[in-house]
Amino acid sequence: MFTTRRLIIVATAVAVLSGCATPNPYGGQGQGQAQGQADSGSEGMSKTAKYGGLGALAGALAGAAINHDNRGKGALIGAAVVGASAAGYGYYADQQEKKLRASMANTGVEVQRQGDQIKLIMPGNITFATDSANIAPGFYQPLNNLAGSLKEFNQNQIEIVGYTDSTGSRQHNMDLSQRRAQSVATYLTSQGVSGANLSARGAGPDSPVASNGDANGRAQNRRVEVNLKAIPGQQYGAEQQGTVQQYP
Repeated sequence: MFTTRRLIIVATAVAVLSGCATPNPYGGQGQGQAQGQADSGSEGMSKTAKYGGLGALAGALAGAAINHDNRGKGALIGAAVVGASAAGYGYYADQQEKKLRASMANTGVEVQRQGDQIKLIMPGNITFATDSANIAPGFYQPLNNLAGSLKEFNQNQIEIVGYTDSTGSRQHNMDLSQRRAQSVATYLTSQGVSGANLSARGAGPDSPVASNGDANGRAQNRRVEVNLKAIPGQQYGAEQQGTVQQYP
């Protein structure tokens, strides 16, 4: 009889193996990040290993619960299926982050990695003139670089959010931030980025990243953020490469 204790041991072992040994379906590049990017570097275990390992553990437990006749077999199958998918997205985000950092170098755009999300912060000094939603001339090159990345890595949910400082009425700032976010979205789609999983919204003065009490802080708060996430329900494992794994 496959006891609960043995199930946990098998599930954990498969989870670790899946997270650490799943082949990279998005190329042979390494997982190391640029020196000085502490928020995106590995901390003992790569992001891919974390995604794959935790996903495999969850899949193992679910597989065991479904296959009552052979819990050990169910755990192994569940771990392999879910673990490969989770690790696949880890690899996908790792590769996209690496290329975005290279393309955004010296543009004024900051690239952050927050768990399974990539965030690009586009400050007000390069995006739009004061009280305008027209793209500034110097903003086109970063947007072109971003469009190229989003066409290459086209399996993202893309959220574009506009922000303002607190100067002026809230309604004016909400409207302005919405128009700025929409300007970015419209330009990206005009460059061939799919609008299927793209959204734009204005957040006005909400969620400031600095104090609105001085000019420097207000300048930091006037920004556009582009958030890249996994598409809900999207498979990021071998299935995307045209290979469907069969399990007995």
